[in-house]
Amino acid sequence: MRADDLDLKELLELDPEGDVIRFAGQRALLLDAVAMGLLRKYLVENFGLTAARTVLTRFGFAHGWRMAEAMHAEFKWDSAEDWRNAGTRIHALQGLFRIEPGSKGLLSKEGVMLVASYEAEQHLLHFGRSDVPVCWTISGLTSGYISRSEGKEIYVLEDRCMGKGDPACHLVGRTREEWGEERADDLRYFEPNRLRETLDASLQRVTETLKAAERKLREHRRALVRVAPDLDEPLGIVAKSAPMRHLVDLARRVAAVDSTVLITGESGSGKERIARLVHDESTRALGPFIAVNCGAITETLLESELFGHARGAFTGATTDRPGLFEAANTGTLLLDEVGEVSPAMQVKLLRALQEREIRRVGENRSRKVDVRVLAATNRDLAHGVSGGDFRQDLYYRLKVIELHVPPLRERRDDILPLARVLLADAALRMKRKISGLAPGVADQLLRYEWPGNVRELENTMERAVALARGSRVEIEDLPEEVRQAFPRPVATKGAVRPLEEVEKDYILAALELNGGNQTRTAEQLQIGSATLYRKLKSFGMIGGRRAARGADPGEASPSGEESTSGAG
Repeated sequence: MRADDLDLKELLELDPEGDVIRFAGQRALLLDAVAMGLLRKYLVENFGLTAARTVLTRFGFAHGWRMAEAMHAEFKWDSAEDWRNAGTRIHALQGLFRIEPGSKGLLSKEGVMLVASYEAEQHLLHFGRSDVPVCWTISGLTSGYISRSEGKEIYVLEDRCMGKGDPACHLVGRTREEWGEERADDLRYFEPNRLRETLDASLQRVTETLKAAERKLREHRRALVRVAPDLDEPLGIVAKSAPMRHLVDLARRVAAVDSTVLITGESGSGKERIARLVHDESTRALGPFIAVNCGAITETLLESELFGHARGAFTGATTDRPGLFEAANTGTLLLDEVGEVSPAMQVKLLRALQEREIRRVGENRSRKVDVRVLAATNRDLAHGVSGGDFRQDLYYRLKVIELHVPPLRERRDDILPLARVLLADAALRMKRKISGLAPGVADQLLRYEWPGNVRELENTMERAVALARGSRVEIEDLPEEVRQAFPRPVATKGAVRPLEEVEKDYILAALELNGGNQTRTAEQLQIGSATLYRKLKSFGMIGGRRAARGADPGEASPSGEESTSGAG
């Protein structure tokens, strides 16, 4: 038998009755190429590049060795050279690659040129272009076969590969001595102990990362319990108010489907946190979550950032670089401040969303991506559409489902729980023992309107932790605008307060803010001193006592009585 005489129809045996496939007399399996590519992707993402290459190389070597033994037992070869050359012929018949005509053999000086390598194709599909050769299984496979047929260890290595942009893959087989120190690093992947070492190292890194995460979570939980012992925060989101509970419930339902979501709300209201909740509760939770602020990047750079670029595409593009769409593959990409995207970029973004493929800057071919896109904005995109600043088709493509994050002033039940969580985080970060909020601080936090929403509250708590002299946050630790906030009348269904009661609270708060000074309070309220006096008297605040702290010592009432106030 000669290697050129091998026929796939003779090698492949189908047994319909026994549901068994045999190849060269040995039981065989049909494996989908993409499934093998997904296995590679899983190994790389969970154990690292080194461990993945070691596993696939050793697997290929064992497979090749077994194939050589099967071919030796199945056929009577005209020569040992035919047995050896049958290896690449068989692997080509199995669909692993195609040999370029004219190749003289793995042990020849010229080596073997391969085209249509399934492994290079799968690596490009799942990872994009590599900087190093990627046909690890094929190198192991051909090494195992030729080592068994030659009766000595021979290692087949790549120096050119389609996976890194070369027109073909080039493989050459040499003994360890012939390779010398030049390819010593590549030869290590064939060593049996290498597999154990790399897996142990990978598992150790994973273990250390998990321990660090668990330690951080324990510290956060202890700090949180000290400040807010009654707070339950399983999703990492404070949702005590009805609007936030409704939003969280809607976000969890949306997470179950793979639709595009538009998250709207004022700046600092927590849009990215809702986006993370959608990702964490979805089937893509094990994939990456990547956020990009579209408003912080110029149009030219944004295209490269999202879609990647080819080497030489522009000045400074010295290497091929995948974009964020590729980096977020199998995961979630958040386009924050999407309302800032230029009209020209909107066209390219729309195409990427519709076709689920991107094209790197400087390339003429498209790449498929499997990404869920979430978009966030503090702008009114509908108004932008009517004004011609935002494309209508992109708007409706993004707004398959809309999640609106209410501002903090509309969910006042969340203010104190949020403040305590943020206080605990800041205290943990600054390594300060802060037990909570002093009396009066909570009330003042509720009075403030929080135009900067959760971000402003977070900054306020960080400031308070930094300035606190004792173990509690005091009024003087708050920013001036928060300290001077008046109470805001809140009307809720079934709990509307009488106007007279609201007026009383507001007047007394203004008087307290001015240290009991009635003249200054009347000026700020834009009423006469006599009017203020009468109202205070009707509130039962005028009696035989002197004014509260800060009142004008000699200030007289309109009727000649000494001004007094119990406010404050």
